[in-house]
Amino acid sequence: MVDGAAEPEKTTSAGAQAAAALLLVGGLGVGLWALGNVVGETSAEAKPAVCSSSSSAPPRAQRVSGRQLCKALNRPDLAALLGTPTEQPMSANGNERSFALADGTKIITPEGSVDLDTYSVKLSASYDDISVARMSTLMGIDAEKKTFLGHPALLYSDRTIEFDFTLDGDKASTGPGGIARCLMVAPSAKDGGGSLEIVIWRQDNVTPDDAALLRVAERVLPTVPGWDSAG
Repeated sequence: MVDGAAEPEKTTSAGAQAAAALLLVGGLGVGLWALGNVVGETSAEAKPAVCSSSSSAPPRAQRVSGRQLCKALNRPDLAALLGTPTEQPMSANGNERSFALADGTKIITPEGSVDLDTYSVKLSASYDDISVARMSTLMGIDAEKKTFLGHPALLYSDRTIEFDFTLDGDKASTGPGGIARCLMVAPSAKDGGGSLEIVIWRQDNVTPDDAALLRVAERVLPTVPGWDSAG
């Protein structure tokens, strides 16, 4: 049995078959997010992962794509910002998740993710009409209200779900994983709706360092298309 989130396989030999998922309460509903690429680089010489995408659709006007979020997140200094400067990204992925509301409205949420030895990081965007200031009440979470880079923000915790499955893929089980730390930020100081969110969690299920989360967010968020630095 290969342990999922706690001790993910990092080599390219004998099938790195483990995956971790994060149960998110953010946005407009509850989503189950699985890590994009589980297997690392296959070349003999280790190289940083480049962003791949599961969607070929172009981004809508004034909306960011999953590939763009992945590129914003997959920075050369990401590992240093996380406090693990000797590591490098093993996998990087961008995609667009979608789900339908009861009235038939289709909600698309682009997201990018990067996995390193110690940390996994996800960056997502939401384009609903709900302000960040209202989000903690609607989601029913205990969140710390903050002002981050001049924008309304929420800092809160969520929990990962750990998947274990055999190398032949015939059997799988799930269980509680570690704590993820999440920062949801309005794209402008006006907080007129929508949000950007960065989530980090550790492969060893240790609670992530908030300082690492805030360092990443401080560098990454202003580079995301649609971020309003002027407020």
